[in-house]
Amino acid sequence: MRKHVMTPSPRADGEADLEVSRLCLGTMDFGTKTGRDEAFRILDRYAEAGGNLLDSANCYAFWAEGGTGTDSERLIGEWLADRGMAGRMQVATKVGADRARPEEPYSGRNREGLAAERVREQAEQSRDRLGVESIDLYYTHVDDRSTDQAETVEALGSLVADGTVKALAASNHTTWRFHRARAIAAERNLPAYRAIQLRYTYMYPRPSTVPVPEAIQLPATDELLDYAESENVAVFAYSPLSGGAFDREDRRPPPEPVDYDHPGSEARIAFVRKVAAELGATPGQVVLAWLMAHRAAVVPVIGVSSVAQLELALGALEIELDAETLARLNAA
Repeated sequence: MRKHVMTPSPRADGEADLEVSRLCLGTMDFGTKTGRDEAFRILDRYAEAGGNLLDSANCYAFWAEGGTGTDSERLIGEWLADRGMAGRMQVATKVGADRARPEEPYSGRNREGLAAERVREQAEQSRDRLGVESIDLYYTHVDDRSTDQAETVEALGSLVADGTVKALAASNHTTWRFHRARAIAAERNLPAYRAIQLRYTYMYPRPSTVPVPEAIQLPATDELLDYAESENVAVFAYSPLSGGAFDREDRRPPPEPVDYDHPGSEARIAFVRKVAAELGATPGQVVLAWLMAHRAAVVPVIGVSSVAQLELALGALEIELDAETLARLNAA
């Protein structure tokens, strides 16, 4: 599997390149909806195919039946230890989106946040659950407007300095807040965010009715993609296949927490199915190939619940979209 090299720019003391595969394996449901045996089979096949980055979080998946929020990290830790892959398979995990008050309903106002003490504490706990010496890519899972950004940037920088974390990234941040954090880091000669993870697929979302600081998920925008290309920032695209909406006639585009359920999406789904038929591929494979063909470095985060689904996703790596096909897809 081809790799993308994430190079820090500018480079702070102690930073190094991070090489990641063009498909990242999402593990949100591992240990809850996806049981241990099937999860291990998926992880084995992903590693066999040359994949080298697993995506998790310190809250996956507390909302699932029987979930505690530590299930995904613990299962990954078991697999890394059982297969002798610790230090060989890279792991990304996140902090900031877990519940502040577990007894209350979850919302944008009930999150653990990004205060320095919480960031450092959760990094240690994630590292312990994963059984690794250092976290390869550490995300701030959601923005935290109640904590001064400089405090968070300083805390993250200390994690890189002491070897707890190798590289930093942000998820569900607006472009201006992401840039502001990077600017603070540059001013203080501290490690900066090298990547951003947002919801991104072939469909366009409706404008959100939820105020940004309270939103649970944020979609990628044209402005963000332009920024990423210009600033050499990797974009990790989560939920790229939108729950099977491209491939399955019985699935609608998801209406929440990012709303893709509108006539424009139906037109784009129809067109990507037409292109897939021309190429002898599945619509989902074409969507993944389209994402990976961006001028910005876009890495789809694929969430699968079976080896068969993973095999279909891996098939996207064999698809080369020529300039004419890309232009047609972009214009649809």
